[in-house]
Amino acid sequence: MTSPGYSDRVNHALAFAAKHHDQQVRRGTRAPYATHPANVGIILTRYQRDDAAVVAGILFQVVEDSVLQGYSRETLDQRIAGKFGEAALEMVLAVVERRVDDDGVELSPGERRDDALARLAGASDAARWVCAAHVLHDAGTLLADLRRTIDPGTVWTRFSGGPVETVRGYRRAADRLREVGFRVEIMNELETVVSALEVASRDQPVAP
Repeated sequence: MTSPGYSDRVNHALAFAAKHHDQQVRRGTRAPYATHPANVGIILTRYQRDDAAVVAGILFQVVEDSVLQGYSRETLDQRIAGKFGEAALEMVLAVVERRVDDDGVELSPGERRDDALARLAGASDAARWVCAAHVLHDAGTLLADLRRTIDPGTVWTRFSGGPVETVRGYRRAADRLREVGFRVEIMNELETVVSALEVASRDQPVAP
């Protein structure tokens, strides 16, 4: 597979995500949230994923926000698939958290996370790449912030679950991807980052 070069669709996705996340910042920082989808796209490009996967990675949070806000499939088709292609939308829908299950029962935040992990079993490898890149950038950004500061406690306070639960979430995602047979290059990088976060979290107090 060849690495994608410049793509008007990727450029459009970056602009679309930036508009969606306008005025939003990364948790506990002043960094624009739009840096996250851009970096997910870069990660997927670095691993030579195709144009549809890069677009899906960039639009991950846009689609998840739309799903959790109760947008209909028809609206998502018009808003996302109509602009960026059905393949990109399907990749994201396979791995994002959702508001209700297949029976229409509303899910709690914890159930949403469990449901998204469970659905990785039926997701395509392309969708799993998108999930792995999303988790990798989230975890990698946290690790980089911890390494930059002289007071790691100020970084951990951004997360309501504290260091233990926060890192456990990343570990669960990495382990689940491997459990469903996703054993590709990006998993080595994700494992390295999650293991480093586990080490960094050991000396931190547990949230009450």
